[in-house]
Amino acid sequence: MRAELRKAWQSRTPRERAVLVALGVVLAVALLVSLMQTATHARSRLLPRITALQGQLGQLEQQAREIERLRASPAVAASKSDLRALVQAQLGAELSRALVRMDARDPDDVEVAFGAVAFSDWLKWIAGLKAQNVRVASSRIEALTSPGLVSVTATLVRAKP
Repeated sequence: MRAELRKAWQSRTPRERAVLVALGVVLAVALLVSLMQTATHARSRLLPRITALQGQLGQLEQQAREIERLRASPAVAASKSDLRALVQAQLGAELSRALVRMDARDPDDVEVAFGAVAFSDWLKWIAGLKAQNVRVASSRIEALTSPGLVSVTATLVRAKP
């Protein structure tokens, strides 16, 4: 095959060879320009994404440090006091105003009822109680006509270790 190509090249006149070499150079330059243009376009399109990803990386690193700090800290000891007192202490101002009823069945079992409370506040409160080793045994949550507000009745119990 190589010999055939050499024979075909030798059969061309010097002028044809010069034209073929020039065409090859032009094609190589066109290919190089096309590749450079594509790379430049991709680079300009990806630069904003890199900036956003670097921001996300910073947030993830900060969250990882926070996780490590929390893991290294000693666990919060569950309160040994009456569950009613613990639940009362965890109530914030918004939840205190919405509290309709709190009945302690025994030291480790409390039923609470809230009138109109923001669902997000309810969830934050339950998360705080979970950290105190208190869990929701049962609940009834009803959406109210105002967006984001609910009526809640729940039974809270001290989780067994």
